[in-house]
Amino acid sequence: MKDKLFENIEINCPVCGVTHMVEKRLRETQALFKGEVVNYEEVYFLCDKADDEENEFVPAKVMDSNLLKVRDAYRKAKGLLTSYEISEIRSYYGLTQSEFALMLGWGEVTVTRYESKTIQDETYDSLMRMVRENSMLALEYLDKHSERFSEKRYSEIRHCVKKRLDVSSRMYLKMQEIKSLYTQFEEASDYNGFKTLDVEKLTRVMGYFANEVNHLYKVKMMKLLWYTDAVYYRRHGKSMTGLVYEHMTFGALPIGFNEILNVPTIQVVEEMMYEDIGYKIIPTSKTDESVFLKDELSVLQLVADKFKDYRSKQIVDYMHEEKAYVETSDHELIPYSLAKDLKELS
Repeated sequence: MKDKLFENIEINCPVCGVTHMVEKRLRETQALFKGEVVNYEEVYFLCDKADDEENEFVPAKVMDSNLLKVRDAYRKAKGLLTSYEISEIRSYYGLTQSEFALMLGWGEVTVTRYESKTIQDETYDSLMRMVRENSMLALEYLDKHSERFSEKRYSEIRHCVKKRLDVSSRMYLKMQEIKSLYTQFEEASDYNGFKTLDVEKLTRVMGYFANEVNHLYKVKMMKLLWYTDAVYYRRHGKSMTGLVYEHMTFGALPIGFNEILNVPTIQVVEEMMYEDIGYKIIPTSKTDESVFLKDELSVLQLVADKFKDYRSKQIVDYMHEEKAYVETSDHELIPYSLAKDLKELS
């Protein structure tokens, strides 16, 4: 995507001074931030009634949004939480911006600034990550700063954090199960696509497909993961998630396929399908595309567009024709090197 039309909207155009339909557009561009060039997607408006050289404009609110995208692009480049991810963490515990800051012992407007314009330092960034991953730590910080809340609000927040603690404890055990299954693949090789398992990336990829793909059940999800890793490997010489796949009856199946269905971005719902039980996959939150690199998102969109409306059997049949499946045997690990002969998805 270089430059595309987002929508047409009727406004009082500041360029020509007339109320009419203008184009709201989105384009890839660059900005200089803190001495570094970052890539981001800019929203702007186009008036077709003015001279070509003076037909663009950006309203103040849209400009603020564009600047936030620049800051988030910088954060991603530095390995820091984006504004959306910070918002996601406090929402996880049912906290407002000021409550999150108070719980962590910071100034009341600190989180508000982080979600709007200020870039957090690594120490603050690390603490926010830790309380998201460890609800017990969140509970400890809440208790430590309990005097900063009303008695009623403290009780409400504590109840919410304790509920998350129960969920996160179970989730932690599931994630440990997944990692334990991959201890024999800790070295980069042709079987993991020369990348060790990245559980966080896997979690986000599965959440993406849960939002973007129709008729999504367990078997189909596993094929989407294989195609994602295979296409990414063919383009970049390494897999996206680090999953290891086996040749099974229904196509490529990642080691730990049952365990990875417990990632927090999806929910598995049992459905009766004639006399069988189907395992439908639904998202637990909306996709935030900013958490993916541009090259990753390109592959995800390609795979989603290709198989969006496929039923499970259709994608299984499609995968059965791949050289990676034809040239491997039952229960044999599928080497990523066979992805070089992958069928074109476009």
